[in-house]
Amino acid sequence: MQNWIDIHYTSRDGLRLYARHYPAPGSALRPVVCLAGLTRNCRDFHDLATALAAGDETGRDVYAIDSRGRGRSQNDANWKNYSILIELNDVLDFMTMKGLDRAAVIGTSRGGLIAMLMAVLRPNAMGVAVLNDIGPVIEREGLSRIVAYVGRVPLPDDWKEATELVTEMNRRQFTAVSPEQWETFARAVFNDDNGLPAPAYDPGLAKATSVMDGPMPELWPQFTALAHVPLLAIRGENSDILSEKTFAEMRVRHPRMTAVTVRGQGHAPLLMDAPTIDAIADFLARSDGETYAGVPALSAAG
Repeated sequence: MQNWIDIHYTSRDGLRLYARHYPAPGSALRPVVCLAGLTRNCRDFHDLATALAAGDETGRDVYAIDSRGRGRSQNDANWKNYSILIELNDVLDFMTMKGLDRAAVIGTSRGGLIAMLMAVLRPNAMGVAVLNDIGPVIEREGLSRIVAYVGRVPLPDDWKEATELVTEMNRRQFTAVSPEQWETFARAVFNDDNGLPAPAYDPGLAKATSVMDGPMPELWPQFTALAHVPLLAIRGENSDILSEKTFAEMRVRHPRMTAVTVRGQGHAPLLMDAPTIDAIADFLARSDGETYAGVPALSAAG
C-alpha cells in the first residue's frame, strides 16, 4: 500500500516537478527534506522516510524531492540548467510552498552539496543537516568514476536484468548488501514504465557532468556555513568520494558534528539498513531541542 502523497508543482521557469510527502499527521516535530544524488531520485529515501514518518509520537513529516530531470520530474530542455544553484532554488521554492522552516535537510552526494549551498544562501531554511557521503573535498577518483557512467548505463530488458546490472556495478564497494536490497535498489535506479525498467534521469545530465571533468574546488567555506546547525555526517566505509582524511577534518571544523561510518558500503550508503536508519532517527530526535544562531542548546556531538 502506498504510504506517501504525490506532489506535483511548477518551478519558477515552468518545469513540472515532483516530490513525495510521507505524512505524520499531527506531528509537531521538525520536518525532513530529502535531496538525492546526481542521477538519483526520491525513491532512494523510501525506507528511511517510512521509518521517520512512523505512526507514533516519534513520527515526523518527510518530503523527498526529485530534482529537475530526475525521477518523475520533467526534463529541462536546456542541460545548462542542471546546476546546483538552480536545483537549490527549486528546493527552496518547494520549502516555501510547503511552509517548511528550519527543516532537517538530508542530502546524499549532490544533495549534500545543495544543502551546503543552502547554508550559505538561506541559512534559516535549515535547522539540522545530514550529509550522506559528501564533504568539502571530493576525491578525483570517485568523481571520474561517476562522470564516466552518467548517460552510459544500458537499459535492462526486465527487472531481473536490472537487479543483476546494479549488483554487478556496485558489488565491489558494497559488500554488505543483500540480494533483496539490490532488487529494491534497482527499482529506485530505474523508473517503471508499464512494468518494465525505464530511464530515470535525463541523458542531458551527461553534458552537465562533462564540465565537471577537472579539478573540483574545495568547499570548506560552504561546509563551515553549516556550523550554525547540528550536523550528522555519514560516510561509506569503502567510499571513493569522501576520504577518511576529509571526514576527520570535518569533525575538527564542525563543533556539533556526529560522525557515522557505514560498514561494507561505498558511495553513497543506501540508507536501507536498520543501524543507519536508527542513527539518523536518533540524531534527529536529539536535535529537536536545538536552538539557533548561538543561543545555548543541547549538544548533538557524538
